Amino acid sequence: MTADTSIDFTSPSPGQLTPRRPPIRIVLADDSYLARLALKHLFEGVSTMRIVGECGDGNAVVPILDEQRADLLITDIRMPPSGHDEGIRLAGRLRETHPALGVIVLSSYAEVAYALRLFKDGSDGRGYLLKDRIRNRQQVIDAVLTIADGGSVTDPTVVDELVRCRRAGTRSRLDELTPRELETLALVAEGRSNADIAEELVLTKHAVENHVNAIFAKLDLGDPMHVSRRVKAALLYLADRGARAPTSNS
Repeated sequence: MTADTSIDFTSPSPGQLTPRRPPIRIVLADDSYLARLALKHLFEGVSTMRIVGECGDGNAVVPILDEQRADLLITDIRMPPSGHDEGIRLAGRLRETHPALGVIVLSSYAEVAYALRLFKDGSDGRGYLLKDRIRNRQQVIDAVLTIADGGSVTDPTVVDELVRCRRAGTRSRLDELTPRELETLALVAEGRSNADIAEELVLTKHAVENHVNAIFAKLDLGDPMHVSRRVKAALLYLADRGARAPTSNS
């Protein structure tokens, strides 16, 4: 377990936010030293981001977060002490104890169930990325910026997996939606707020709220206390659109 592994970065970077915003303070949690090394290398020279601590055990994460006043955690899913879904469970606990903290969970596989568990209490400040994304520096930097600002990031491969499941399934639940509800859901999938959707569709905000509630009911997305229905609806829409897209034989 170490802290302040990277003291300061001052050179310009594609992750520049504003001159007055302090660097995003990041803690890394992964039992693989090589994975942590790769992430530290990725953030070198990024003036708006600073690695302030790292560890390889889930039990050590919270003390480092508190000591270093971290803004964001990047964690593996599987690591000690459980060796199973430690990162997902840690993200859930931090939602209660550190509500302002952003969390990006890294996985070696596109586990749809893990992604939905990560977002079940809300998608704000949460991201799910495959470890392969470490190869693309700009994608990771953009994800950190989005999560630090309270947004949400889902790896495209997870959406692809939903598409695969949709193709293997039966009739889509989206067929139950009206044309106006489909228009609304398409904008939800783009991450638009109800106010933005109202402006785009020239509707009142109340009308949009009614459409969104109708969508949730028709898609049978469960209790809002136990699942982020907006995120799940968006994922279902993206999966359905992908499943219906024409495929090339070339």
